[in-house]
Amino acid sequence: MRAVIYFLAALPFLLAACAHQGSAPKPRGYFRIDLPEKKYQTFNEPGYPYTFEYPVYASIVKDTLFFDEKAENPWWINIDFPDFNGKIYMSYKQVGAQNSLDRLVNDAFKLTYKHTYKAESIEEQAIHTPHRVHGLFYEVGGNAASAKQFYATDSGHHFLRGALYFYAPPNADSLAPLNRFLEEDMWHLVKTLQWKAN
Repeated sequence: MRAVIYFLAALPFLLAACAHQGSAPKPRGYFRIDLPEKKYQTFNEPGYPYTFEYPVYASIVKDTLFFDEKAENPWWINIDFPDFNGKIYMSYKQVGAQNSLDRLVNDAFKLTYKHTYKAESIEEQAIHTPHRVHGLFYEVGGNAASAKQFYATDSGHHFLRGALYFYAPPNADSLAPLNRFLEEDMWHLVKTLQWKAN
């Protein structure tokens, strides 16, 4: 009888202790993304003024429209990442009287810095390769629409700009693994970029 009395006396305390166990809020999580092995293939199509290496888990799609208007020239492409719901938009321009190098660099700068209202930071890294490729690689921190961008040029004839976008809300935390993963691919593209003779 004494054991029953002790049990009944302790029962409210046991129930109260169990009730508080599951009430702690859980942190918000994101789905785990399985990233593929890094492997590259060459883009070297006839008629294009450039060649580079890009990932095997991506596809090249010719870009025919620019803001619902016809693209300026036939060498604009997109590198599509269907498994990640992302794309690198690549626009090519010839440096010349109509498109001076200063104007093209200034336009690239303006397009990147349009993200400042959402960006926490913008870091620039110089691009210099043995293949006469020079430019800047931009890392845009925060919830900007495009966290990775670059422009590359030979300073005399060729100018190529790339910007990575995802078809998802620009949440820096949830996109961080993909941004890091695809940044490596963008740097590989830039380091393997070569201009073809005019």
